[in-house]
Amino acid sequence: MHKTMPGHSRPNRHTLQAWLFLAPALILLAVFSFWPVGFGSYLAFTDYSLIRPTSWVGLDNFRYIFDNDMFVTGLTNSLLFLLMVPFVQIGALGLAVLVNNRLPGIRYFRAAFYVPVVTTVSVVGIMWGFMFHEQGALNYVLMAMHLVGAPVGWLSNDALALFAIMFVTLWRGLGWYMVMYLAALQAVPADMQEAAILDGANRWQRFWRITVPMLRPTIMVCTILSVLAALKAYQEVDVLTQGGPMNSTFTALYYAYDQGLKHLKLPRALAASFVVSLICVAIALLCLRYLKPRHR
Repeated sequence: MHKTMPGHSRPNRHTLQAWLFLAPALILLAVFSFWPVGFGSYLAFTDYSLIRPTSWVGLDNFRYIFDNDMFVTGLTNSLLFLLMVPFVQIGALGLAVLVNNRLPGIRYFRAAFYVPVVTTVSVVGIMWGFMFHEQGALNYVLMAMHLVGAPVGWLSNDALALFAIMFVTLWRGLGWYMVMYLAALQAVPADMQEAAILDGANRWQRFWRITVPMLRPTIMVCTILSVLAALKAYQEVDVLTQGGPMNSTFTALYYAYDQGLKHLKLPRALAASFVVSLICVAIALLCLRYLKPRHR
């Protein structure tokens, strides 16, 4: 009688067990992520309405949004948000290096830098709304230092409002990426640093030739996450300016919100979201291609 080779059925059993453990999470993802994304993508190509039958319209919704100045402005602003990605990553890495030192009370500094991450957007909006007000703290400090001669309308000036919101987004994100970089820094083997010190490498050389290459996987992940967060900027806009002044702070996702929930033009909102999703996927693939860690 033919006998099964020892261990032959074990991989199949282990595979089945793995799928069983993954099943609850996969079911939740299918119901609350994959199905809404797929169905929403389909509706972007229709004239879906709650009061009439749905019919296929092809690319009509996409033609409409690209002919609409508000969406073009929003998409341009969403791409401008990408300008803050290098500042977020460099700032977060710098903070991580600073708080990685063993100094008295350093844990309190780490917690202080992380507080903006766990602060709700509404609280952040109220706080920075007071800060950016023409009679607020920021203008008071700048005028006291004689850096400006009159109050600056940080949120009322259409040339400055978007950059003010970008700064708030950067401020909120620094702590999150700092924690990720801090965890990666603490995982760098100490013996590599000690060997480099024995070879005569200074602090700067050790950072660039040992620390940064070891952080490359974390840099890739943090860059992708910050790119996606920048393209999906919405909450700060909604709390601080609601797209104003003169639609200068509209982002692509805020346009989707405006069309879908305010004007009940759901297919146009889904088409805008579909375009943003495609851009997110394309940029994420570029990051994976060019920031992928080299084999060591």
